[in-house]
Amino acid sequence: MLRAVMLRRGLLLWVSRVGGLLVLLCCSLSLLYVMRCTAGVGGAGPAHSGGPPSAHSYQVLLQEREEQHRLHISSLKKQIAQLKEALQERSQQLKGVQESAASQGGGVGEAQVAKSQPADLQEFLKAQLSKAEVTSGIRLPSEYAVVPFESFTLQRVYQLEMGLTRHPEEKPVRKDKREELAEVLETALHSLNTPSSEQDHRSAAEKAQVYTPSDFIEGITRTEKDKGTLYELTFRGESSNEFRRLVLFRPFGPLLKVKNERVDTTNVLINIIVPLSRRTDKFKQFMHNFREVCVHQDGRVHLTVVYFGKEQMSEVQSTLENTSREANFKNYTLMQLDEEFSRGRGLDIGARAWKGGNVLLFFCDVDIYFTADFLNTCRLNAQPGKKVFYPVLFSQYNPTVIYGSPDRIPAVEQQLVIKKDTGFWRDFGFGMTCQYRSDFLNIGGFDIDIKGWGGEDVHLYRKYLHSNLLVVRAPSRGLFHLWHEKHCADELPPDQYRMCMQSKAMNEASHGQLGMLFFRHEIEAHLRKQKLQQNSNAKKT
Repeated sequence: MLRAVMLRRGLLLWVSRVGGLLVLLCCSLSLLYVMRCTAGVGGAGPAHSGGPPSAHSYQVLLQEREEQHRLHISSLKKQIAQLKEALQERSQQLKGVQESAASQGGGVGEAQVAKSQPADLQEFLKAQLSKAEVTSGIRLPSEYAVVPFESFTLQRVYQLEMGLTRHPEEKPVRKDKREELAEVLETALHSLNTPSSEQDHRSAAEKAQVYTPSDFIEGITRTEKDKGTLYELTFRGESSNEFRRLVLFRPFGPLLKVKNERVDTTNVLINIIVPLSRRTDKFKQFMHNFREVCVHQDGRVHLTVVYFGKEQMSEVQSTLENTSREANFKNYTLMQLDEEFSRGRGLDIGARAWKGGNVLLFFCDVDIYFTADFLNTCRLNAQPGKKVFYPVLFSQYNPTVIYGSPDRIPAVEQQLVIKKDTGFWRDFGFGMTCQYRSDFLNIGGFDIDIKGWGGEDVHLYRKYLHSNLLVVRAPSRGLFHLWHEKHCADELPPDQYRMCMQSKAMNEASHGQLGMLFFRHEIEAHLRKQKLQQNSNAKKT
C-alpha cells in the first residue's frame, strides 16, 4: 500500500513538472512571435530607387506581410494545440497506470496505452510510402507514364493541366487547394523550428535559425492517385549557398465503404426543356435524335419547347406533330411567347408550367446531342434536396476542318468521337443541367432580366454553389455540343469583336489544326517543291 502511495505521488509530481515545462514553452513561443513581428515591422520597407514608392508596391508588401503573419500565427496555434493534446494524452496514460496499480494491490503491471491509430493502419500507411516514387524512381514504360510535378510559392501555383478555364500561373482559387498548401507549409515550418538532436548538440553560443514563411523559396508536388501526395519544399539556409529541403508525404488510406444502396429509376420522368427562336433546321435535327433516344430507347421523357416570336412557329409546330403521329408520342408541350428571346426566361417559364409533381428537369439547347446513357446519368446524379448535376459536355470542332472537305463528313452519329482533334471538354459552360423542380424553385430560378444568350446559366450555378446542395460537376461521355458557325457582328466594339473572334477560333479547331491552317501556304509550297524534285529525278533516270 505504501508503495502505491509513493508511486502515485511520484507520478503527480512528474505530471506537474511536465505541465510547467509545456506552459514555459508556450510562453517562449509567444514571446518569440512578438519579437519576430516587431523586427518584421521595424526592419521591412520598400526598396527606394530615387523616388517615392508607388501605392501598389506598398499594397503588395502589405499583402505579403499579412500572409506571413497569418501563417506564423496559424503555425503557433497548431503547435499549442499539439502540446495540449500531448499533455492530455500523457495525463490519461498516467491515470491508467495509477488505476492499474490500485487494482493490482500496489503492484505496477505493464501499461497498455491505446494508440491513436490501429497498428495495421499505420503499417498500411508506411507501405504506401514505400510503394510511392519518393526516395527512388521506378521503371516506366514510356514518357506518357510520368506523373509530373506542379510547383508553387507562397502566392502562386504553376500547373500543367489547365483545361480551358485555368492559367499556367495563378493563385490557388479552390479553398481545398489553398488549405492543403497552407497546411503543408505550416507542417514544414513546425518541423524546421522544432529542436532536433542535431540542434541539441550545438554550442550554447551558436544560435539556431528560426524559419518563417518568408524563408520559403518554392515547392513541388505531385499525386499518385493510388498511393498519396508528395511535397518537396525548399527554404533559405543560414548562408546564400545553403538551403533546407523538407520532403513530406500524405499517404492515402484504405478505401472505406460509405454507401451500398439500390437505386430504382423506373419511375423517374425527365422533363427536357428547350428554349427556341427560329433555327428550325437545327430543331428538326434535334427532334431526329430525340425520337431515337427518348421515344424508342428510353420512353420516360416529357418534352417542353418554349418558342419566342411568331416567325417560323408553324414549322416548329408541324415538326412536333409529325413526330407525335409517326412515333405515337404525346408527352410534349409547346409554349409560345411573343417577346424578345431570353434563354433564362424560357427555361424558367417551362419549369414553372409543369403541374405533374416534383419532376426531374433537364435544361437543354437545340444544338445538343445526347444518348440514352446520359439520361440515366442525369437520373443517377440528381437527388431532390441533396444533389444537382452539372455535366461537362464535349464540344465538337468544325467537321469541315476535321475531315478536310464537306463531302467527306460522315453522319452526325459517326462524328461523335471523343478525341483531341475532334473537340474539347467545354468546362466553361454551365447551361446544360439536371435538377429537380423543387430545388430549382427553392433556389429562386433564373435571373429573367438577362436577355439573349449567356450569363443566366452562371448566375444559377453560383446560387447552387452558395447553397447546401451538392453540385456534381463531371465530364459526360454521352452529351455533345454540335458545331455551328459563330457570327461576330460588325457593329460590335473592337474589344468585344476580338473576344468573339477568339471564341470562334476556340470552337473552330484544335491548336494543331489551326496551326496547319495558318501555315497552309508554306505546306503547299513545300509539297510543290517535293513534286518538282521527284519529277526532275524521274526524268534523269
